[in-house]
Amino acid sequence: MPKRLKLEPHQTPSELSKLYPQASDPIERTRYQIIWLLATGRVTEDVADVTGYCRNSIYRLVRRYNQLGANGLKDKRHQHPDTQPLLSVVEQAQLLQTLRTPTADGGLWNSRKVAEWMSNLLERPVSVQRGWDYLRSCRRQRRSVIEFFYQAIKAMVNSAVQTPSLIPQVET
Repeated sequence: MPKRLKLEPHQTPSELSKLYPQASDPIERTRYQIIWLLATGRVTEDVADVTGYCRNSIYRLVRRYNQLGANGLKDKRHQHPDTQPLLSVVEQAQLLQTLRTPTADGGLWNSRKVAEWMSNLLERPVSVQRGWDYLRSCRRQRRSVIEFFYQAIKAMVNSAVQTPSLIPQVET
């Protein structure tokens, strides 16, 4: 017979059943569902089958829930409010301008080439994924360097105006 995990009584199963559908974040919702299913007496293997989580992830989640309660179920991967962008406003404008010119080999700009350009500018390695993020953002925005600088100057003069960035901010 499978072993049942012990949960600290931070919330009752009826409270958990109400909290799990109310969670706005899908990761947080699934975590509430896991704890709710375990609190109602389900065994770990059943919960793993229902949610798609492996047993080790469920064990880690239960340990975190037992230690921190509902705060242990929150998805904190997107909560980095004061992180600075990799490229400054001036460097982003340089990238925008550079992407309007042909590459050294005469081909098209791709994530690897953008990452190499950024590596040379920053004098440190930049991942190809980060090059793709900036390249995709430049293509999506299709704005001129002059417009970009105009928005940057407006932001410096008026603190109510948000500083422009090539990388869109994740909205929570």
